[in-house]
Amino acid sequence: MTLAYDTTGDGPTLVLLHSAACDRRMWDPQWSALAGAGYRVVRPDFRGFGESPLQDRRHNDAENVLDLLDRLGVEQAVLVGSSYGGRVAVEIAARRPERVSAMMLLCSGLPGHEPGAELQAFGEREDELLEAGDVAGAVELNLDTWLGPDADEGVREQVRVMQRLSFDVQLAAPEGAGRRAVEIDLSAVKAPCLAVSGGHDVADFREIAARLPGLLSDARHLELPWAGHLPSLERPAVVTDLLLGFLRETASAG
Repeated sequence: MTLAYDTTGDGPTLVLLHSAACDRRMWDPQWSALAGAGYRVVRPDFRGFGESPLQDRRHNDAENVLDLLDRLGVEQAVLVGSSYGGRVAVEIAARRPERVSAMMLLCSGLPGHEPGAELQAFGEREDELLEAGDVAGAVELNLDTWLGPDADEGVREQVRVMQRLSFDVQLAAPEGAGRRAVEIDLSAVKAPCLAVSGGHDVADFREIAARLPGLLSDARHLELPWAGHLPSLERPAVVTDLLLGFLRETASAG
């Protein structure tokens, strides 16, 4: 079963990989600008998010994205990953380095990262709320945790809708569904990488972004002091300009 996805534009391919608090709609603010700048833009929903249902067997998100690129005839792409989407991007770049020309990681996760106290406490509280049937409470917990001070009520409502749908899809998952992890070697990653962190984000993600230049062969770190965990929604125009600048350096549309 193919992932739900959108594609638009012509030129070098960009793949936008969403956060686990959202689905592919989180890229709405960047969508037209990236296509207009001369890129072919692809955005999938991971399994269990948006319009991609879970199956009755375990899946690997990196493999699913690669399968989608094969179907679309894309041999190489720039990966732009937010949070969990960044984690998937790193896995793709490690397992199939020839398929990735560059990566921009926004408040990214990292395969093999052990959660710190703050992130672990969040996960435990989310589990408590979901086990008690308080899905709305779990949604609000995510909004309060992941959105920074620049997120207005319109952005909060966008994330609220996406997060609620993700919970509904995942809570209805068939028996046997779930993610299948794969060990990777970060030294295999060759693509140039810009690792962005947010000054108001959970410590884990700030630390991952700061560590990536020492873990990858060609990475640099930039912290946005105003940002929470979802800067592409909090100040979309700023992040669009940042992304376009990175693309001019690494994957010019000519």
